Order: sequence, then C-alpha cells, then structure tokens
Amino acid sequence: MALSLCPLNLPCDDERLMVIAGPCSAESEEQVLTTARQLADKGCHMFRAGVWKPRTKPGGFEGHGEPALAWLQKVKQETGMLVSTEVATPEHVELAIKYGVDLLWIGARTTANPFAVQALADSLEGVDVPVLIKNPVNPDLELWIGALERINRAGITRLGAIHRGFSSIDNKMYRNLPMWQIPIELRRRIPNLPIFCDPSHIGGRRDLIAPLCQQAMDLGLDGLIVESHCNPDEAWSDAKQQLTPEVLDYIIGLLVIRDGKVTTESITALRKQIDELDDNLLELLSKRMRVCREIGQYKKEHNMTVLQTSRYSEILDKRGVQGSLCGMDGDFIKAVFEAIHEESVRQQMEIINK
Repeated sequence: MALSLCPLNLPCDDERLMVIAGPCSAESEEQVLTTARQLADKGCHMFRAGVWKPRTKPGGFEGHGEPALAWLQKVKQETGMLVSTEVATPEHVELAIKYGVDLLWIGARTTANPFAVQALADSLEGVDVPVLIKNPVNPDLELWIGALERINRAGITRLGAIHRGFSSIDNKMYRNLPMWQIPIELRRRIPNLPIFCDPSHIGGRRDLIAPLCQQAMDLGLDGLIVESHCNPDEAWSDAKQQLTPEVLDYIIGLLVIRDGKVTTESITALRKQIDELDDNLLELLSKRMRVCREIGQYKKEHNMTVLQTSRYSEILDKRGVQGSLCGMDGDFIKAVFEAIHEESVRQQMEIINK
C-alpha cells in the first residue's frame, strides 16, 4: 500500500535538521519548565516529555498523566516551542488533543501490537496532528510499515517514523542494536516518509549519543528525537542516556549534515550498510565459535574424535542449497563454510589437546 503523506511542517534547527528534545519523563512542573527554557535558549523549537511512562516492571515512576499535560501547555505558552508526548491508548490521544499537544508519537511496545495501533488509529480519525511511529522492539520491518499504514488509513497524512533500535538478549555495546539496514530499507520502500533517529534509546549511554547522531545524518535521516534533562544524573527514568541542553547543543553544532538529495543513494551510505552487516557477521561467527568450543569440550569429556564427517557433509549440502535459494553461487557458499569448519576444527583441537 502506498501511503498518502503530506509534509510534517515542523520547524528545523538549521533549515534541514528537525530536532525534538526534552526529558524522558515529565517529573515536575519545575523540571519541565527549567529544561524547556534551557532548550529554547539553545534554539530548540520542539519539546518532548513522557507524560505516561509504563515501565518494564511495575513499581517505578510511571508518569503523572493528565496533570503533566498542563505543564506542557505552559512550555508552549512561555517558550513558543511545539510540544510532544507519547500516546499508548485512545484516552491518551483524547487528553493530548484536549491540552493542545502539537505532535504525538507511538512507542515501540505499542507498535508491536496491531490491536493497540488500530485502537489508536480509530481514536485519531478526524484529527489533524502529526504522528511519529517508533519501530517495534523486534526487527520486523513489515510490522513497522503495518503500523504506519493503520495510522495513515485513519486520515493522518503528517506521518513520520522514529528509529530507536531493536532489542537483543546479548547486546553488549548498545541498549538497542541500531541495525541501520532496517530504516534504510524503510526509506527505500517509502521514500517520502520522514525518519527520525532516537540515539538516546539506541545508545543507552551519553557517550554514544554524538556518534549515533552523526551516523543518522550520514545516512540521510531527517531529524533527531533526543532525551535532554536539566539535571540528568537526578532523572527519575533513563538517567544514563539523558544530556543537558548545553551538551546537546554542542553535539548538534558539530554535526555534519549532508545533502539529503544524494546521501541515501551515495556510496557512503552503502558502505555504512556494509560496515553494519560485517559487524553482524563477526558477532554471529563469534557466537558460532563459542558453541563449537562447547562441543569440543563435550567431545573431550566423552573421548570423541574432533572430525565428524557425516555432520560436515550435512552442513555443506544444506548451506549450499540455502545459498542458492538466496541467489549466491554454490562454490562460494562451499568455500565460506569450508573456512568456517576449518577454524571450528582448529579451536576444538586446542581444547582436546589441553
């Protein structure tokens, strides 16, 4: 389905870059207004704050709800910034519209649930407000596009996407894996859809925000949604990934923003994809070798030979067929798995001969 889209018509910080900034959670009126004033002084035009904050486990701070919407109203009146918040239920939509929220976003957990997205779509019918949709927690492009389609069918034409990375059980560096190839494919599938990057949730750490912002710009994304707090160390949620407005302004000022008309198709963007995929390949090979070493330990304990010829033949035959189905030459696949097997045997021999 082709989406019916209109421009978001959101203000840009330097003619090309849209930045939405503010705290993870609206904790108090003072905290919200202090952060908003500092961001406005740095030239930010769009303020964000979580009003409803259901946590992974109950018992933590889950937002002030409707009272915090009044604080966003004050931000808008005092600073002139547009204000935005996350909505997860039809009631949230109704209240956000009632208090004049300028932009809504749908969170990753909600995007993963088509029933919840459809309920939001139904509540948005007849409403003229920009809506940004975060990717689902799992790397499922079709699910992401499906959420965009549901909201678009409700008549929302000022529509955009937020790339916030994908959950992984054994992720070491990032809070959520960037997997840039997925938003790149989204851009290929829906070329005129604005895509924002959420470096706060991808990185999960302040020191990763700047390089992630630059990567997003290098890949031609349209904007950033960044968590910024007047006192990050004392934040009630996600303290480690929030920046002061001053630090955020410094990062934005250093960004190299490339020509969006050519970046997506440029060799630079393609090489970024190759680098990301190579990183994934190395991570997978590392995991495979770890399993091979465990097998080597089992063989040692049970006095088995390292080489199991029938198993090796099975792998070559099966992967050769799979490679052909994926459009790769059979000899190439054979050479790859012969090299992998050789390294697996070498590592198992080391274990057995210790």
